[in-house]
Formats: sequence, structure tokens, C-alpha cells
Amino acid sequence: MGSLGLQMMLSLLIWVAQGSPQYRKTNDRQGQCTYTFTVPSPREGSCTEPGEAMTAIQDLQRENSVLRQEMDSVKTRISLLEKVVNQFLGGEVSGFPTPVPQAHENLRQEVERLRMEKDEWEGQRGSLEMAYSDLLKEKSTLEEEKQTLNARLERVLQGQCPKVAEVSRAKEQQMSPRQTSRWGADGTGYQELKSELTALPASRMIPEDRSTIQSAENANSGGGCGELIWISEPSTYRKADNIAGRYGVWMRDPEPVSPFTLETIWRVNTVGADIRQVFEYENLDQLVKGYPTKVYVLPRPMESNGAVIYKGSLYYPRRKSRILVKYDFLTETASVQRELQNAGYHGKFPYSWGGYTDIDLAVDETGLWVIYSTEKAKGSIVISQLDPNTLEVKQTWETPLRKQSVANAFMICGTLYTVGSYSSTSTTVNHAFDTHTGVHRQISVPFQNQYAYASMIDYNPTEKRIYGWDNYNMVTYDVRLSKM
Repeated sequence: MGSLGLQMMLSLLIWVAQGSPQYRKTNDRQGQCTYTFTVPSPREGSCTEPGEAMTAIQDLQRENSVLRQEMDSVKTRISLLEKVVNQFLGGEVSGFPTPVPQAHENLRQEVERLRMEKDEWEGQRGSLEMAYSDLLKEKSTLEEEKQTLNARLERVLQGQCPKVAEVSRAKEQQMSPRQTSRWGADGTGYQELKSELTALPASRMIPEDRSTIQSAENANSGGGCGELIWISEPSTYRKADNIAGRYGVWMRDPEPVSPFTLETIWRVNTVGADIRQVFEYENLDQLVKGYPTKVYVLPRPMESNGAVIYKGSLYYPRRKSRILVKYDFLTETASVQRELQNAGYHGKFPYSWGGYTDIDLAVDETGLWVIYSTEKAKGSIVISQLDPNTLEVKQTWETPLRKQSVANAFMICGTLYTVGSYSSTSTTVNHAFDTHTGVHRQISVPFQNQYAYASMIDYNPTEKRIYGWDNYNMVTYDVRLSKM
């Protein structure tokens, strides 16, 4: 096929593909016949001049530059947001001098508050788990005691009860010289008897003659005020069964509110940094058996064992602070919290036995009291009467008694009484300060620390009885007041 045929075929294909071609035949400069086909562009209306092309290229370059600037701005904003987020998460971003806006600061504080609440709920959950574990341990202990008592009963019925002298000698051989010397100058027979009694299970440590207790309650009920002239020997009701109970608080409410009664008992083990559990018992028998009615978990931990129960509420010093807390058992909330101005706390002015006993609350016939000291008083005992509804101080007295020189203190009929020693088995109530007259005097009323480490001594004005916690043991003392 010649060149002419090829040109015609190509022209035909273009005509078919694009439609309506223009055909022209002319002679070129050499006189040759030339065929020309013209086909319109489907995309361009007219041919672009070189100047117009350059303008279009410049427009594209400007659009590209604008797009780059916008992209850089977006990247910058994203980087700033990432830095703010890192600050919220506790991270520290170097090279970021711009301060966080107030809204961001408020959000950060809210996140921190939620974290604190989460930690508090986890602490309460841990306390509940500990309480449940304690209950399981008490149940196991009671089952073991039941088995032991059944075995002893069988031996008695079969005439196999060991002789007292044999048991005493066996105990004496098992005791180390240090344990034997604990009883001091007591006679040999009394040492053996005391050793035997010490080894009895907690549930057996109840005074055998309940009628004596009831008669004492009847004798003391309804009595008026007077000066302290006599304290009985201690009666032991329960022994704590783990290290958390070496120190503690147990008490009845002298003025209970329904549904609680004069028989309701509360107990708190106070060894540990997070003292929150309060055990409620329906009566004394349930305490002895270890069957609490309910376990409360305080919203803020307690400091030491300076707490009291009064008119349906627990009053206690908050841990590592001079803040007093009123915890309502009915609503299970801290209804009032108030700072005790200038009071020493957390080991500044404790009793002689220590235990962070700087702030000690008390109840007597005249109301609610707090026993403490201040820098201004230079460690001398300060007593203030409190409004039980608001915890506001109604009146304050400064005494000449140094707080760290006495083992403990309590109030009776508006008079402060102090105990000389926490470890001596035979000590005295040695001082009295009368808030009505402002007169201080030395006295000598015998007082026994039967287990040689009395950490809590509180008075119940309704029962006319002192409640104590002596080296794991929950004890009470009857008192006698002079007639006014």
C-alpha cells in the first residue's frame, strides 16, 4: 500500500472516531499534491497561547502553596492538641510554654477528683473484704472452740478430767522464764491459776456469775453525780483474735436512738493505718460469740482509739489531722466534720503509751468532751466541751497536768480523771480536775490493768461503768460515786 493509501485510511479512522473531519487538498512548495484533514478537539475550545499556559501554571502553583499552608496549620493544631492531652494524662511536654487554659485546668481537676474517688472506693472494697475475712476467721475459731468444749465435756462425763495440779505443772513447764516472771511476786498457786485462766479460749472469758453483773447494772442505773471514790476489779468479756485487735475501742451508747438500744455494742480494732471498720453487735452475748449484726465502713479513716458513741453517732478524730468527725449510723454518712483549732495530732501530744492518742473524745453526764493539748498549753491537758450537733467548742479549760505523763483520762460529772500507768497491773486514778470550780487535786483510787497494757479507758454515764481495752482484752469496771 502506498503513502497515499495509508493517509486515506488514517483519515477515515479519525473521521469514524471523532466525526465530521475537514478535508483539504493543496500543492506544496515543490509542487507536490498534499491532502490535509482537520479534526476538532473534543476537549479544547481553542488553542492556548504560550502566555496563557504560563498563567495557568502559576495559578496551579499558588493553589498548591495555599494547600501546603493549610496542611501545615492543621498539623500545628493537631500537635497542640496532642500536647494538651499529654498534660491531662500526667505527661510532661518539653518546649510547650503556652499555659493550659482554665477550662483545661478544670477538666484536669475533675479527672483527679474521679481518680481519688476511685481509690477511695477501692479502699472501701478492701476494707469490706478484710471484714469478711475476719468474720470467716471468727467462725472458724468458734467451731474449734465448740469441738474443744465437746471434747472436754466428754472427758468430764467419762471421769477423765485432768487434775488441776497436773495441768498447772504442765503449763509451768511450757512457759519460758520470761513468761513466768510476768506474774511478779504472786504466790505459786495464784501464778498457776492465772496462767490457766489466760490460756482459756476467748468465748470462755465471761464472768461466770451473770447475776453479779445484772445486779451491778441495777445498782448503778439512775444514779446522780458525785466524786469517784471506788473502781472494781475488771471483768473480761472478749479477747480479740488477731494483731489488729491489740488496741481498740468498744462501748455502748449512753443515749441511743432507735433502732439501737442500751444493749447495742460497737467495737473497732485500731491497729493499722486504715482504720475504717466498725462492728455492731445486738447485745453482749453476740459480741462474745463473735456474731456482728452489721459492719460499717467509715468514709475517712480513724486516728487511734479516741472515739466514742453518743446519741446514735460515732465521734472520732480523723487520721493524721485535727479534724473531728461525726458519723451517723442511721444514714451511714459523715454528717459533720470540724477542725479542733490548734490541737496537736499524730504523735505531738499523746498519752504516755503512745499510739497517736493526741485527741481523745469522752462522754459523761454533762455531754460530749474532747481531751487534747496545744502548743500554747505546752503539752498540758486541755479539755473542751463540744456541741454534739455541730462539734463547735462550747467552753475550754487548761489544766496543769502534762498529757504525756498520764496513761489515759476520762470524764465523770464534768470532772477529768487521769490514770497513772498503762502497764502496771496495780496503778491508781491519780488526778482530778473539776471544770465547775477549776480546782485540781491529787487522788489515789486503785485501778487494775489486768493484762498490763491498757490503751482505752472510757466512762458510760448511763451504766456508771468504765469500758476498757487491755492488751487484746475487752473489759469493764464498775464505779462508785460519792453522794452529793
